[in-house]
Amino acid sequence: MDHGIKKVGVIGSGQMGGGIAQVAAVNGFQTVVYDLSGDAIAKCEGLHDKLLARAIEKGRMSDEEVNTAKGNLTYVTDMNHLEDADIVIEAVVEDLDIKKKIFAGLAEKFTGDQILASNTSSISITALATSVGDAADRFIGMHFFNPVPVMKLVEVINGLATSEETTKRTIALAEAMGKVAVPANDRAGFVSNRILMPMINEAFYAWMEGVAEPEHIDEIMKLGMAHPMGPLRLADFIGLDTCVHIMDVLAEGLNNDRYRACPLLKQLVVAGRLGNKTGRGVFDYSK
Repeated sequence: MDHGIKKVGVIGSGQMGGGIAQVAAVNGFQTVVYDLSGDAIAKCEGLHDKLLARAIEKGRMSDEEVNTAKGNLTYVTDMNHLEDADIVIEAVVEDLDIKKKIFAGLAEKFTGDQILASNTSSISITALATSVGDAADRFIGMHFFNPVPVMKLVEVINGLATSEETTKRTIALAEAMGKVAVPANDRAGFVSNRILMPMINEAFYAWMEGVAEPEHIDEIMKLGMAHPMGPLRLADFIGLDTCVHIMDVLAEGLNNDRYRACPLLKQLVVAGRLGNKTGRGVFDYSK
């Protein structure tokens, strides 16, 4: 199907938003990255320059391809620059109220056939769509995986009101961005985090209960289950605070306390040991 999308808007210039923007630009889409923070936007542009230069060094892209990709990218701190985008993909903090506020504003600006998409990893698409009124049929979940330029999967999640046309266009867009689009239904955590996060949580219980040391838990899962990264190391990579937040979303959304975060996981977050981003989580990265 022809997705009819020429220009992609991305809201949020962090790890996920920056990655989505890079992939869109490299695959030929005019791409506008928006962030409230000028510092964040500058950091995103600098990271794109670095990653694209590395792609030339490693022979994955030619000079000409990188120049074309850079030419496709625009960095803005004024949301009005998104107005002629055919799709806007939101990739900000996992907070229902913040996301709803953003989408309420977008629904007022975009009254045509533009798609409104969220990169949320666990929040209900139907709940988010309540903020866009009559545009709910054009609202969809487009969950990319980190690091976006490397990971092939995009989980595509319909809300209760999402139209078949919107779903088809979104899947076609994901494929045009070099991704594999796989549908999932709108339940807390979708498929990926519904299964992954309880596994990570169980690894924390195994550690807390003295079943094995963290490095041994990870080694057993890597060698025994062929996981590229152990669950505790993966938790540090994701961010322990994010893991707790997603467990809370699962527990509330599925109305089941078996999804509550392990006390040890919560204790590390209280102590400020959030993983890679703070230099220490389960493991110490300060060295």
